[in-house]
Amino acid sequence: MTTYQPDALIREDIAAYLAQHEAKSLLRFITCGSVDDGKSTLIGRLLYDSKQVFEDQLSALESDSRRVGTQGQNIDFALLVDGLAAEREQGITIDVAYRFFATERRKFIVADTPGHEQYTRNMVTGASTADLAVILVDARKGVLTQTRRHSYLAQLIGIRNIVLAVNKMDLVGYDAQTFERIRLAYRAFATEIGITDFTAIPVSGLAGDNIANIRSAAMPWYTGPTLIEHLEQVPVDADREARGPFRLPVQWVNRPDLDFRGFAGTIASGQVKPGVAVRIVPSGRTTSVARIVAMGGDLDQAKAGQSVTLTLADEVDCSRGDMIAAADDPPEVADQFEATIVWMADEAMLPGRSYAFQLGTQAASATLRTPKYQVNVNTLEETAARTLELNAIGVVTLALDRPIVFAPYEQSRELGGFILIDKATNATVAAGMIRFALRRASNVHRQPTDVTRERRARLKNQRPAVLWFTGLSGAGKSTIANLVETKLARMNRHTFLLDGDNVRHGLNSDLGFTDADRVENVRRIGEVARLMTDAGLIVLTAFISPFRAERDMVRQMLPGGEFVEVHVDTTLAAAEARDVKGLYAKARSGALANFTGIDSPYEAPEAPELHVDTATESANAAAERIVAWLIAREEEG
Repeated sequence: MTTYQPDALIREDIAAYLAQHEAKSLLRFITCGSVDDGKSTLIGRLLYDSKQVFEDQLSALESDSRRVGTQGQNIDFALLVDGLAAEREQGITIDVAYRFFATERRKFIVADTPGHEQYTRNMVTGASTADLAVILVDARKGVLTQTRRHSYLAQLIGIRNIVLAVNKMDLVGYDAQTFERIRLAYRAFATEIGITDFTAIPVSGLAGDNIANIRSAAMPWYTGPTLIEHLEQVPVDADREARGPFRLPVQWVNRPDLDFRGFAGTIASGQVKPGVAVRIVPSGRTTSVARIVAMGGDLDQAKAGQSVTLTLADEVDCSRGDMIAAADDPPEVADQFEATIVWMADEAMLPGRSYAFQLGTQAASATLRTPKYQVNVNTLEETAARTLELNAIGVVTLALDRPIVFAPYEQSRELGGFILIDKATNATVAAGMIRFALRRASNVHRQPTDVTRERRARLKNQRPAVLWFTGLSGAGKSTIANLVETKLARMNRHTFLLDGDNVRHGLNSDLGFTDADRVENVRRIGEVARLMTDAGLIVLTAFISPFRAERDMVRQMLPGGEFVEVHVDTTLAAAEARDVKGLYAKARSGALANFTGIDSPYEAPEAPELHVDTATESANAAAERIVAWLIAREEEG
């Protein structure tokens, strides 16, 4: 039986006690499962029974239990971890709560994750660093949808140690058959998703049965370990990463003075010693390690998990985002991947949109393609999907704007796990796991040509540009763009007008008007416009292009100064009044869905190069002004 008496060393030799405590292994675990399965109560009981609650905390807990608890005059152990006011008011877990505790055998960091489906993203956050998952099941309800979802996510994220805690056994009379029925049902599902082994423990978080040092007298039929006994004994391969090839993602360049230049970061895998040959990736430059500098002084060796600063024998170009790796076993580098992602944003994924990509210290711009499939966590079926909604799990293809260093997630969490960030809001929208690189990325190369884009522009005696006309339907984009092209043609300028309606008859005839299709529509037009500027042309595009993110994406495709955003501005009422096609009337009646300005948003440019207010300026006057601006730009050169 586990005991929690204060160690005599605390009184005799505090330094020795701290050294002994430091030497204990660390287990990170999460509790997860469906809502109201008792996750927070179980952790609170675990902390209480393991003597981790101080007297002042206990006094506050007793007071809070009487005021906002759900157990009458008894202690509500869930309040130990449910600290948010909203959590206490609703009796649910919303955010991830982390708690540290220790026994005489091991140290623990536990993450209490929410059970509601809408907070699945919080569960993914808690699971990303866990070694073990305690999946709770209410003995009265059995295996539910969230039980399956969290089990699938735990397996997907790479958690190999699973505990099935069948909770609230006191509410089913501590019935052995109920426990066995749930265990068998879970085993059938676990086998399907690749969980080869798990430990099932019948518990009561409220009564304390089989949690810590209280072995349940009401369940003599169970002869296995209590929860804490299992947590103390479960093997954790802490050195798994240390056995891999050496990898150090550079977090920052440490330059405290002119005589010292080191490269700081946390070792992701492997070991390193002074004198070992290393390679800087992606540059490929080789050198050797001169020193390993840590807080307490130089080290003779460092391994995965340690934060160190390396100095190198040679002056090499190395900065944040690069990787220092074993010279004889360098990591893979690629810019296209197949990955599994968990979508964490309220707004659905938009294929073709550009998102910020972050893998450790490496940053890039990522474009997502249409999902290959979405996983139904209830049936495990792989279903077709054009997008991914909140909490959906799917497999997608990512294309980055630059190569990054990686390893498949199943080999390394640190080098295979990434997040996607919305560039407009800086919100994290997805967590992903790289499955493998797409080899076509390294097999497709740009073919050099003798005639450059600069030479083509000189032959035409003009400066290439993309005039991107954006605005509501009926604002006058096509009218003004057509007038601008006519005036430029009279000046012997070489132009081409890409009109939204015309393009949808051919190149984009397969696209509709959903947000995802609009994103892809703009992406294709941007690529065509870029190729035309390579030919030396002045390209005019007349598209609603409602989203800033996609207009910014096209801007980034082109050399600086070649993208000219022209906002053709008008009020919705004015655009509707001049609607010769009758589109607004159809949208108002419900006959035309996803119409910009009615039931689909338009994000106006924040700082366009040119702004046209059609309420105060005629189409011809606007065209004259745009042409004059363009000629002045050419003369400035």
